[in-house]
Formats: sequence, structure tokens, C-alpha cells
Amino acid sequence: MDVIRTDIDGVVIIEPRIFRDARGYFFESFSQKEFDRKVRPVRFVQDNESMSVRGVMRGLHFQLPPFTQSKLVRCVQGCVVDVAVDIRKGSPTYGRHVAVELSADNHRQLFVPRGFAHGFAVLSDVAVFQYKCDNYYAPQADGGISIADTSLGIDWLISPDEAILSDKDTRHPLLENFDSPFDINIDLYQD
Repeated sequence: MDVIRTDIDGVVIIEPRIFRDARGYFFESFSQKEFDRKVRPVRFVQDNESMSVRGVMRGLHFQLPPFTQSKLVRCVQGCVVDVAVDIRKGSPTYGRHVAVELSADNHRQLFVPRGFAHGFAVLSDVAVFQYKCDNYYAPQADGGISIADTSLGIDWLISPDEAILSDKDTRHPLLENFDSPFDINIDLYQD
């Protein structure tokens, strides 16, 4: 796997090495040994999958301490624009984001460390999205930033009139009204 560093420390794009021939292709979607060596040691404990239709926007989600999560995300069917927003108080990149197109065609993955809000928008007719988490989901620890917060400068690559949001995702605060429980000293990976 190749690791592409982004402008925000800790957030990386992962590109697998794909072996193609007349039969199709093969690649390792995850290797603990390579991930530990090339990104950072992380112990993933839960895998999740969602299916969404064109225009669905999910996010910008995070888990509150002590249930914070790092995520390794990918799109195995269709295409999404995937976003990680730095919400660590005191961070030089606070409020900045990384956006990357993840698709079944490019096989890219995005690693989103703890202290970041995460979301995506579906660009294809259907998208199947998978993610590994390094902590178990805790419903009482759900948190979020408004996916419609224009101050973040995110290009979701879909028009606002196409957006399909859950009721929960329409109630998240704007970043300027958010008192982050994360600070720059958070261990981005593990407790």
C-alpha cells in the first residue's frame, strides 16, 4: 500500500497496490502489519457498512470522549466524497478539512484519526461504504458538526437541493457554536 500524506497531520489517504490480469484484479484491502508500519499502530475492533443512494450526506460525525474513534474508511460500490474535519482545540489546522473521492474504481481509503469529525456525500446512484473503527460504537457518545456549515468551505460535489439528510444530521451545530471536547493533545490513535 502507498500512503499519501495530507495537509493535516494524521489524516492519510491509502492507495492499495492492485494486481490486474485477464481474470480481473486482486489487492490487499488491509494489512495490520503494513498499516502499523506505514501509518501508525492502531487496533481496529469493529467493522461497519452502510448503503446509501445518490445525494445522501452522512455526518459530520464523531464519538465523544471516552468513546472516541479512529476510522479507516472506503467505498466498495459506487462513489463518495469523503471528508475529515479537524475539531481539536488549539490545533493549527482547527476547522480545516481533507476531502477525497473514494470509489469502487480507485480503491482509495481515508484514515480519520480521533479528534476529527467525519462525513461523506454519495455521488453515484448507490454507494456501499465500509469503515473500520478502533473503538466500539457508543450511542450515548454521538456528536456532530453541521454538514451544511458553509464556513468549513467543503465542496460536497452535490447541489444542496439534492442533499438527503437524516433528522439527526440536520440538528448538529455549526463549528462556531461548537465547544470541542478534543484538544491538540489528544492521542490521535489509541488510548
